[in-house]
Amino acid sequence: MRKLLTAVLLLALPVLASAQVEDPVKWNFTSKKINATTYELHMTATVESGWHLYAQEAGEGPVPTSFEISKNPLVVPVGKIQEVGKLHKAFDKNFDSELKYYENQVNFIQKVTVKGKAATKVKGKVQFMVCDDHQCLPPKDVDFAISVGGK
Repeated sequence: MRKLLTAVLLLALPVLASAQVEDPVKWNFTSKKINATTYELHMTATVESGWHLYAQEAGEGPVPTSFEISKNPLVVPVGKIQEVGKLHKAFDKNFDSELKYYENQVNFIQKVTVKGKAATKVKGKVQFMVCDDHQCLPPKDVDFAISVGGK
C-alpha cells in the first residue's frame, strides 16, 4: 500500500508543478482612429501586483520590452512607440544597474498611417520580461494582430 501511495504521489507531482506556471502579465491590443488615415495602436500590459515589466530602455541586465511589427504594404509606422504609465527607476543589486520598469499597467502606443481605404491588420509580436522581488521569469513572446482601416 505504501509503495502504491508513493507511486501515485510521484506521478501526480509533475501535474501539480505545471499547474503553478506564472503568467503575471495580460496583454490587450486595440486601435484608435485619429483621422481618416491615422490610427494609434494601443498595446496595453496589465501587470499583477508584486511584479514589474521592464521599459523599452530598461538599463543593463534584463530583457527590455520590445515590439516587432511585421511589414504590411498598407501600413506605415509614424515615429517611435511611446510608453504611457508610471515609470519607476531604481537600482537593482541583482543586475548591478539602475533599471526602468512599470508596475500595474503600461500602455505602449504606436501611430500608423493606413494607405487606401481597405481594412487590414497590423501583425507583430511583443517580447518582454517580468520580475518580482525574488525572481525573474524568462523572456516571453506574445503575437498580436490589430485591425485598422476600412469603415
